[in-house]
Amino acid sequence: MIFLRYESFGAYLRQFPVTSAIIALNLVYFIIVSVNGDPNAAMHAIKFGAFVTHPVYDPYGMLEPWRYLTSVFMHSGIQHLLFNLFAVLVFAPPLERLLGSLRYVFFYLLCGVGGNAFSALASDVAADGGTHVGVGASGAIYGVYGAYLFISLFRKSQLDVSSRKTVYTILIFGVIFSLLAPQVDLWAHVGGALAGFLLYSLFERAKARNRRYRT
Repeated sequence: MIFLRYESFGAYLRQFPVTSAIIALNLVYFIIVSVNGDPNAAMHAIKFGAFVTHPVYDPYGMLEPWRYLTSVFMHSGIQHLLFNLFAVLVFAPPLERLLGSLRYVFFYLLCGVGGNAFSALASDVAADGGTHVGVGASGAIYGVYGAYLFISLFRKSQLDVSSRKTVYTILIFGVIFSLLAPQVDLWAHVGGALAGFLLYSLFERAKARNRRYRT
């Protein structure tokens, strides 16, 4: 089972520097936002970088595109934060090792952006007439799950049976939770997972091309 963590705190920091930095940034930014107000209040969240779309004035959040990234490091409450950071802590390290730290930086951020983009697209299609405000690392985290789904389906030798079962279980329960829990952005989760699945596929193809060139 690749998702069991046995490292000491120091070893974890050394072996998974990007994952450690992501956890630290989420914690620090949550403290900053919370000290200055209620992180669950929409206007306060917008002030500090939440992702925002409006069906008429800015359906895809492009007036302030930096929010695609800042919102990935924001959370609406301590439960939201801890739930997501636990997922990063446990599930991100093996993927950082597979991709390498530098590529994992781009992978994680692009999955977060992809989750927000898919959420904006879904909101625009639904045309519910309201302003959409989104925060959270869930899109990026589901990108990690999407990468593991690709590995489970097409690179089975890289995952043991227990790890593959864990991936399938997480995704099934994730979909159920996203559908049933209030204020959860299902489409950000779906978009993040799709981004992770496709990005990992692209990275795999790039690695295969590089191996062919070297030989």
